Amino acid sequence: MTVIGTDSPASGGLAIETFALSRRFGALTAVDGASLSVRSAEIFGLIGPNGAGKSTLIKMLTTMLPPSGGHATVAGFDLRTQAGQVRRHIGYVPQLLSADGELTGYENLLLSARLYLVPRGEREGRIRQALELMGLTEVRDRLVRQYSGGMIRRLEIAQSTLHAPSVIFLDEPTEGLDPVGRHAVWLHIRDLRARLGAAVIVTTHYMDEADALCDRIALIDRGRILVTDTPTALKRQIGERATLDDVFAQMTGQAQEGGNYRDVRRTRRAAREHA
Repeated sequence: MTVIGTDSPASGGLAIETFALSRRFGALTAVDGASLSVRSAEIFGLIGPNGAGKSTLIKMLTTMLPPSGGHATVAGFDLRTQAGQVRRHIGYVPQLLSADGELTGYENLLLSARLYLVPRGEREGRIRQALELMGLTEVRDRLVRQYSGGMIRRLEIAQSTLHAPSVIFLDEPTEGLDPVGRHAVWLHIRDLRARLGAAVIVTTHYMDEADALCDRIALIDRGRILVTDTPTALKRQIGERATLDDVFAQMTGQAQEGGNYRDVRRTRRAAREHA
């Protein structure tokens, strides 16, 4: 597969830079002064419990939520003043189901190609490449409601790549999948980065996923980024046999079990208010 070029000014440099980026919902501060950088062609993880602020940060970086404060560039474009350019250069796979089960895999991709304004003469080639990249060529003409959970997720990732984005956001990409499905998605995400050269930003509360998949990770808790480094370097700070669960427990003061009562309440309140 050939790599489709991009005119993004982020090519070869930083895919994302944020400076004190914040988002408030009334008295609730969901993201509190987040500063980070993501390199081009890097798999970068945002880890933390449910309600930590991961999805809110992603929604800001994908222009779905305006920041309450701070500054950011995505794919080399200013988040506030060049939101249209940002959207043209990113792909986004949300937590919620985005594929249509009453259409085939091919039909879902064709619809996405039209929505992304892929030129008519390039659509078939882009769709063929996306199906190959995600290992879905043999099921392209099967209704998506007949797909497994892992296949659906891979189709949604394929949809997000059709316009050759330089930055791809995956919000909890393996949530609800069994171990086999999770590992299949990991494999295809690595292949996606290798073939397209895109930066891939993954949110997850699975520590084993962050450890196996990400080049670097940022640990976020209660809206604040606590630390950013490689999984290996973070584990080394704790001890020779430490896991990322140990890192999480030491830095946040709690075990990684999906968050405490306060985290769950924050998550559900934000979801209800902004559904």
